[in-house]
Amino acid sequence: MSRRLGGTDEQLDAVARADYAVFEKSWRSAMRYADAMTPTPGIVSDEVYGDLASHWSPAQTVEITAVIAMFNFFNRFAHALAIPVTK
Repeated sequence: MSRRLGGTDEQLDAVARADYAVFEKSWRSAMRYADAMTPTPGIVSDEVYGDLASHWSPAQTVEITAVIAMFNFFNRFAHALAIPVTK
């Protein structure tokens, strides 16, 4: 899906390595935020949140948080039921 929306192989490789240098600062902040939210219990430091908030509006921050939380839910649900990943 990311390729259909313009994502490059370089960006996909970077995400797999958690090396977000190839992205704009605003997107790097969102990815660092997702990295902080994803492990249980998902504690986000003031530094990571502040970086996110410096690039995104409050409404965008809520939307980013909701999308991350939703995909974390989907992933945990699929892992618990051993649902295979399909391409």
